[in-house]
Amino acid sequence: MKTIIKRHPILFYVLVTFAISWLGAFILIAPNLLSGRAIPKMKGLLMFPILLFGPFLAGLMLEGISRGKEGLKDLLMRMVNWRLPIRWYAIILLVPPTLIMLVLLFLSNFLSPVFKPNFFPIGILFGIPAGIFEEIGWTGCALPKLLAQYSKAKAGIILGVIWGIWHFPVIDFLGTATPHGRYLFFFFLAFILLLTAMRILMTLVYTNTGSVFAIQIMHIVSTGCLVMFGPNGVSSKQEVQWYSIYAGILFVFTFLAYTWTGQKKSLSATENMLNITHR
Repeated sequence: MKTIIKRHPILFYVLVTFAISWLGAFILIAPNLLSGRAIPKMKGLLMFPILLFGPFLAGLMLEGISRGKEGLKDLLMRMVNWRLPIRWYAIILLVPPTLIMLVLLFLSNFLSPVFKPNFFPIGILFGIPAGIFEEIGWTGCALPKLLAQYSKAKAGIILGVIWGIWHFPVIDFLGTATPHGRYLFFFFLAFILLLTAMRILMTLVYTNTGSVFAIQIMHIVSTGCLVMFGPNGVSSKQEVQWYSIYAGILFVFTFLAYTWTGQKKSLSATENMLNITHR
């Protein structure tokens, strides 16, 4: 079994993550489903803390089985690695709130005042448990395994899509336009696109810093700002619109960030070669 897990670490991680998260969520709402009663919004939101056990426990299991105590120690060291160049903290802390505000201010001024950004400061707290526990699994354990097989962008896309689908049990309780009715599928699609774009950017940050701590903070800021600034009173259709536009702009920013960091690395490599030749 240990050999099989080492050969197929991502498959093991995904299966265990989904099994723990989705089974836990199902147990919580089973009485409502079996009796045919609607799921109250509060119970729907309570599914989310249960989901967090999936990536957290699956990640620890994967790291412990594949690398033992040394792997768990390495994971801990990456979680306390906070000494980063200031440019990466700028991306981590400023990109999500800046892009969210730009999208909502543009839409509120040119499409409808209903898109006016909300300001719910306590909303940032919603991102803390998600950022801390999820990224132990997604970034600390699963991402390095993907990076061993794929490029940064491809690893980010794969993990982003999986991350988005993992939210399925709670998707109708996210955002402010709940329930989403006939727009639920389109909201879910926009949500997956948004998370995939964010995960690709997270992958760029991680591969340049080696810090799980950085991605935990980035996750906290991203989720917290969606709750803190998400507009109240939007319809399901309008929520799909602004999530889709935010996802598109995030993809553009991420593409530019990848291009910029690639150019910087190429320039650095060229300078080093010139220095060696000169010597």
